[in-house]
Amino acid sequence: MTVDQILTLLVLAAVVGMLIWDKIRADVVALAGSAVLLMTGVVRPVDVQGGFASPAIIALASLFVIVYALELSGLLDRAITLAVRMCRRMGASGIWAMLTMIGSASCFLNSTPIVVLAAPVIRDVANALKMSPKRFLLPLSYITVLTGCCTLIGTSTNLIVDDMAAVAGQPRFGIFEVTPVGLPMAIIGGIYLYFFSGRLVRKGEEEQADLPVSAFTVDETHIGNAQVGDAHVFEERRPLVPWKAWAALGAFAGAIVLATMNVAPIAATAFAGAVFLIILRVISADEAYRGLKPEILILIAGMVVIGIAIEQSGLAAEASKLLINSVHGLSPLVALITLYLITMVLTELLSNATVAVLVTPIAVALAESLGVSPRPFIVAVMMSASAAFATPFGYQTNVIVYQMAGYRYMDFVRMGLPLNLITCVMAIMMILVFFPF
Repeated sequence: MTVDQILTLLVLAAVVGMLIWDKIRADVVALAGSAVLLMTGVVRPVDVQGGFASPAIIALASLFVIVYALELSGLLDRAITLAVRMCRRMGASGIWAMLTMIGSASCFLNSTPIVVLAAPVIRDVANALKMSPKRFLLPLSYITVLTGCCTLIGTSTNLIVDDMAAVAGQPRFGIFEVTPVGLPMAIIGGIYLYFFSGRLVRKGEEEQADLPVSAFTVDETHIGNAQVGDAHVFEERRPLVPWKAWAALGAFAGAIVLATMNVAPIAATAFAGAVFLIILRVISADEAYRGLKPEILILIAGMVVIGIAIEQSGLAAEASKLLINSVHGLSPLVALITLYLITMVLTELLSNATVAVLVTPIAVALAESLGVSPRPFIVAVMMSASAAFATPFGYQTNVIVYQMAGYRYMDFVRMGLPLNLITCVMAIMMILVFFPF
């Protein structure tokens, strides 16, 4: 191994260790890791700049502004009021019904803006019903990720894999071609979350001696992992201003629709929508700045820099070579399972887009070396590059709820690792049925 690879591994291990220790703010830990990599020359200043100016950061910052405009218009207050009214009749089942509806939308829309919009609603509804928001916010992230796997357009990861496979000479996927694999994964994952998420959250709260088990609201000043935003943002109920509500809702919907139709990336459409709202004075520039959640953005940027180091140091390439060498001469089924597991682990460390770009050509080459159809291997990459639940950084939506609800790193391991294994088994079974070798 090279010096850069060793340094990157040490930084990665230190960052994960500090997050598990849970005594220092997560965004500070990520920044510290980035600083070490920069000082040791593993990454260049331009790489750090790229991390902070990545499309994910631009998209999230813009979506935060749009959603804050929705909140200021009074529309989210109206939605929360209606949701609370429904959930008072149905109890926790009402929130799960909301999660199901949100998940259905995520089959066709990018999960990140959906979670940005839905998370504060779910949080406030749970608080109004005297239930812990922690029980529902992590399932919100997981459900949107799982349902995003149900169609080709449900997640940008699937689209990237499809593009990379086409470059490698493979036929394009249809919109619903992966549904027979993604839908069973979403169903089994939803069942698991419904029956076990509450128990796992309670177990995690019992392990935090400084937090009472009966605490239903999140104290954003006393939890180590730096809660994002203002805890009282949604306490001040604002009157509905219809024209502002329609303008903000139109900007939000327009950004998603244009990105879904591939008119422009979500970073561009969301940024244009945020600027559009400022120009129309739906939200002032000062209010837009207040709507940003810098702790989330900095946390993601810091982890992007670490992901860049993993790629540029050659660690990702070494993992790819190891994959091909390890499955040489094995059966296609063993190779498929190995590819799925390794892709899933890489996704916990790198961005979904990076993994999709790196692993898809390897999957095609691997299938061709075994003399079988590349189709099942490509589908395995689609599922495993998104279905990463064991760390807060496997997917952007995980980071959002991680910060908003005050989860600990081990909450993701405790709840997400079994979900990883369950969805892996289901995905492999369905791939074998619907995408034969």
